[in-house]
Amino acid sequence: MNNKVMIVAGEASGDLHGSGLVRELITLQPDLEIFGVGGDKMQQQGVSLRYHIREMSVLGFVDVLKRFRFFKRVYHDLVALMDENKPGLLILIDYPGLNLKLARAAKNRNIQVLYYIAPQVWAWGSNRIQKMVRLVDKMAVIIPFEEKLFRNAGIDAKFVGHPLLEVVASRHSKQEFFRLNGLALDKKVIGLLPGSRVQEIKRLLPEMIITAKRFVKKHPEFEVVIGRTSSVPEELYRDLICKNNNILLLENSTYDVMKHSDLLIVASGTATLESALFGTPLMIVYKVDPISYFIGRQLIKIDSIGLVNVIAERKIVPEFIQHKFRSNYMLPRMEAMLFNDEERSRVIHDLNQIKQKLGEPGASQRSAAIAMSMINAPLP
Repeated sequence: MNNKVMIVAGEASGDLHGSGLVRELITLQPDLEIFGVGGDKMQQQGVSLRYHIREMSVLGFVDVLKRFRFFKRVYHDLVALMDENKPGLLILIDYPGLNLKLARAAKNRNIQVLYYIAPQVWAWGSNRIQKMVRLVDKMAVIIPFEEKLFRNAGIDAKFVGHPLLEVVASRHSKQEFFRLNGLALDKKVIGLLPGSRVQEIKRLLPEMIITAKRFVKKHPEFEVVIGRTSSVPEELYRDLICKNNNILLLENSTYDVMKHSDLLIVASGTATLESALFGTPLMIVYKVDPISYFIGRQLIKIDSIGLVNVIAERKIVPEFIQHKFRSNYMLPRMEAMLFNDEERSRVIHDLNQIKQKLGEPGASQRSAAIAMSMINAPLP
């Protein structure tokens, strides 16, 4: 049996989910040697990192093109790492631009490939499904409809539940959260979650702040808080907040912000689903460079981009994308979601239904069991 595993995650959400998977793998077999690409959370679980996710962060097609030489070098370096260590299993977590190329390299070297957390090919790249059929041995998928989609295409896919169900929990009660951060209990809270990448925060946070300021000017009973990710320097947030001293920047409090806000404005991505699991009404926002947006519009085949709406298979929370991401479009919906009791109750009810669709906790354990079955399988 080969006890070496290569794992590649290119983003913060992949690092989070990958760390849970690695933890369960090490529990099942403590002598595993796991190496590859990830972040602090995976490293803390014992992964030897060749590259950190902060080096891999891109947003949109233009950013990818600008860093083409870097990613080409990363690919060749990781293939060399594969040749040097000869793992028995390659685990890929989302991040398809790089990971599908690595899957081909692994297949050429008779290395088994497990894809954990499928790329969203159902949204923008259905042609890649046939490529995955040729390159991927097994898939552990976390969105319910994906199992049937990939199985029908010919991939051995299994729905394992969503790993967020294992980790989403607030640390403090509302009273503790307010007290620790100097918030008056009679205040209400607008929470801003502008993403986990530098490019996202630069593009999204300024308009989020403008929108929140305009809202609070009209409704002074509200406070504004920003959930800061530790992967982005604090100075960037401070520069964008500037003189808005009444906006609180909170580090390592993302889940408390999600739980105890009355309304969230959230960058499209995993954070929208995390927010939904708390049942907190939210609005989804996103913006990329114009060229990336134009290309994306040609490729994306679904009406919604927010995971909450994708899983619901209908639009249950509003999305403000690109030119619609402006305060004059958002303010009326904010007021409806905060002050219209019928609308607010509907949104909360629909968000609670999302949790029911995501299965039972234990995705990391179930995925680790699949991985171990591949590690222990006899070589062909």
